[in-house]
Amino acid sequence: MRSGGCASFIRIRPGMAADIFVADSYFDGHQYHGGGPYTVLLSGGAVTQILDGDQSASDTLPEIFKSGAAETHRAGFLMPGMVEAHCHLFLDGGELDLDARSQFMKSDIDEMLDMARQNVARMLASGITQIRDAGDRWGINHAVRDEINAASGVHPDIRSPGLGIRRPKRYGGFMAREVETGDDIVAAVREFAETGDDIKIILTGIIDFATGTVKGAPQFDTDEARLAVDTAHDCGHLTFAHCSGLAGLEVAAEAGVDSVEHGFFMTRDILEVLAEKGISWVPTYSPVHFQWARPEIIGWDDHARGEMRKILDSHLANMAMAVNMGVDVVIGSDAGSHGVVHGKAVIDEIYFLVEAGVSMAAALAAATSLPRRKLNMEAADIAAGNPAELAVLKGSPFDDRRNLENLTAVYKDGEIRRFGA
Repeated sequence: MRSGGCASFIRIRPGMAADIFVADSYFDGHQYHGGGPYTVLLSGGAVTQILDGDQSASDTLPEIFKSGAAETHRAGFLMPGMVEAHCHLFLDGGELDLDARSQFMKSDIDEMLDMARQNVARMLASGITQIRDAGDRWGINHAVRDEINAASGVHPDIRSPGLGIRRPKRYGGFMAREVETGDDIVAAVREFAETGDDIKIILTGIIDFATGTVKGAPQFDTDEARLAVDTAHDCGHLTFAHCSGLAGLEVAAEAGVDSVEHGFFMTRDILEVLAEKGISWVPTYSPVHFQWARPEIIGWDDHARGEMRKILDSHLANMAMAVNMGVDVVIGSDAGSHGVVHGKAVIDEIYFLVEAGVSMAAALAAATSLPRRKLNMEAADIAAGNPAELAVLKGSPFDDRRNLENLTAVYKDGEIRRFGA
């Protein structure tokens, strides 16, 4: 028997059916279990036991799992549903035409909401069961969060910051409100905390690929950033900061943000501070990689593409170094960015982390158990007593990483949603 559980510690959700999964192998959120099969017993939407072998017809099972009372599902591989820790729900990452992308920003709310719904569906079909949006000024993220979280059936849970904060006339107009003074910062953070799940800080600009540098100085100094962080924490909220470049990263680390988003031009010294303070890093490799892989869409010349390659190579090396140093590296794709498609991009980010030299187990943890812990979500490790929130795959990504693209079902809240043939 792999694990059992005392009934008093198992969180049963009344009215939910009993189910049995027989899996060839599984990843519990931390460790890979090969050499199956394994029998996973679920009741009331929670894991009750995990047994060695195919025990689906065993006479020794608890009564609720006997005599056809529970449905048996066969699986090549089980893992906790994945977390997308950084995306923009209202944007279509698959739209590559720049004019069309620009025109979409002038769309009406209904069109943006419809796009967000489609993106949520795409993510579920990729095995993503938890989503953290990273901001929009139209309130699409709040609207789709409230709609989806209240819906019946199998769907991801969504958390939304609403708006972030930025300096006047600086980067971030599509996702943040301008603030000038310390009083403005406090007022905005308190207001956003009333309806938002996290507080987003736009700390720096974006990368100038022609020069291989971040545009402009940091938007906030250390004291101002710390004021935003402290105010958010006083409201019971975590913070995440759009940030790249040494100057901005120094501010983020010193101010104690809860998570650094993007983090290009990372250094060992900054990583030491992140590890010491328990600050997460969401590297979002995909957007820059797309620009490098498809330079003809933007019209990048060979020089700019060479700068991108340097940035990407450095980012990969820093991602591996961060994991080795004990930094909490979390998977987030910045889906909705140019060429970064919701759902698929999370899997791509796992691939990139593995290409950096990180083990498959650590990469999957960065997409499952680690973000849940860092974002104060309910644990979904495949272990007795935890809620059953499962991505079901045809085969193990430990055998072939491309099996991550072969989702057959998602099990969540006591229900199953099947995909594919």
